[in-house]
Amino acid sequence: MTSVSYSSSSQAPSESGRLRERSVSLNARRLGTTARVVGLLVIALLTIGPVLWTVSTSLRSPAESFDLPPKFLPTGGTLDAYRGVFDQLDVWLLALNSALVTGLIAICQMITAGMAGYAFARLDFRFKRPLFGLVLATMMVPVQVTIVPVFLILKGMGLTDTLLALIVPAAPTAFGTFLMRQYFMTMPKELGEAAMIDGAGPWRIFRSVYAPLATPGLAIVGVLAFNYHWNEFFRPLILETSNRNFTMPLGLVALQGNLGTGSISMVLAGVVLSMIPAVLVFVIGQRPLREGITSSGLKG
Repeated sequence: MTSVSYSSSSQAPSESGRLRERSVSLNARRLGTTARVVGLLVIALLTIGPVLWTVSTSLRSPAESFDLPPKFLPTGGTLDAYRGVFDQLDVWLLALNSALVTGLIAICQMITAGMAGYAFARLDFRFKRPLFGLVLATMMVPVQVTIVPVFLILKGMGLTDTLLALIVPAAPTAFGTFLMRQYFMTMPKELGEAAMIDGAGPWRIFRSVYAPLATPGLAIVGVLAFNYHWNEFFRPLILETSNRNFTMPLGLVALQGNLGTGSISMVLAGVVLSMIPAVLVFVIGQRPLREGITSSGLKG
């Protein structure tokens, strides 16, 4: 009877200790989750804050743009700055040029990255690894280093001061090739082997079997290419001289004269107009972008 009583008394503290440990562990997890959420909110505010301030300032009058202390929300919203942008710039022509250039670059990069990535992932040929290493090495070369030889080549071809001067050199992509190679390497080889048994050649296997499965990966290449080249400024500055061939970022330079008159709201209105297409493309392509990133592995 005494031993039973002793055993019960020894188990009670043990049980209470386990409950206390579980409570401490649960509180620690909750604290960790709260800390992560707070950290992400701070980062989100630091990221979105300048964008919201830009939109807010573009809706103010020039006098309100320099209020002290600065006001985050405009007291009286006005679209005068946006009307001024359309009065000073041919916004529709700039948007059309940017849409043509970035759209065609995105399509070309999806095609070249898909074909090159498939070749490096599934085909066997001589110097495969050195060639792939050479492709990756080009990612470390900044565009400022190659702009002069590219300009001379385009000048010899008679393509300077044309939209093709921006499209042709940007058609291949080293990053897209790497990404699609990794994507194709996650796909089972049995699909291609089964198609080969049925008599399909390498091109037919790529076009009918692997390319449809690689749509999320190609969406990543297209969305990233569009967002990067829509905001590109350096290459259009060097390769374009006529106003009719200016892209949106290059055309917005004409608004910098408004800074001297204090019309910062007009400058920021032009910035907001240039952001809208890129934001729309990212929002529309967000789902395939997320699916492509999560489904592409880092094998090989």
